[in-house]
Amino acid sequence: SGFVTTTLSSHNIRLCDDALVTTSLWPSCPMCPGGIHVVFVQIDVAEKAVTKRTAVAEARVLFPPNVAEALRGNGFNSAKGPVFQTAIIAGVMAAKRTHELIPFCHPLGLENCKIHIDMEGDTAVIRCIATVEMEALTGASVAALTIYDMCKALSHDIVITGTRLLEKSGGRSGHFKSAT
Repeated sequence: SGFVTTTLSSHNIRLCDDALVTTSLWPSCPMCPGGIHVVFVQIDVAEKAVTKRTAVAEARVLFPPNVAEALRGNGFNSAKGPVFQTAIIAGVMAAKRTHELIPFCHPLGLENCKIHIDMEGDTAVIRCIATVEMEALTGASVAALTIYDMCKALSHDIVITGTRLLEKSGGRSGHFKSAT
């Protein structure tokens, strides 16, 4: 296996190209000047049983009242274009690329990804339904970031909050439903 050397907080780190998801600190590592040795361990999913999976994630974008009013008055269009439609496209695109955005997240087949955006008062509620939880969380998060980007000319007081997994089924850990 080859190694990649990178710098993180002024420390050289060697990553094996089949790196794994555990981190350890080894102050006396002879390979690592500065005394920090980080090992990443990729989880092997080759032997996992194939199960039907689904996940629902949510993110919220809180608008100042004058921004929410301006968006409603313009049919949820900003100077950049249609806000929610653009956010839906960006969220789906991001969900499909989750494994490229999050280190050590396995590329899994995305059989389904739907994003719904509704206004509750002055808050845009984004729900992403996808095959697996990381893709659902990524889709909801990037949709929220896109809404911010599309509306930042109106205000920088827009707040992204409440990104969370609402429910998931399938996979090794089985069913999960948020208590709130």
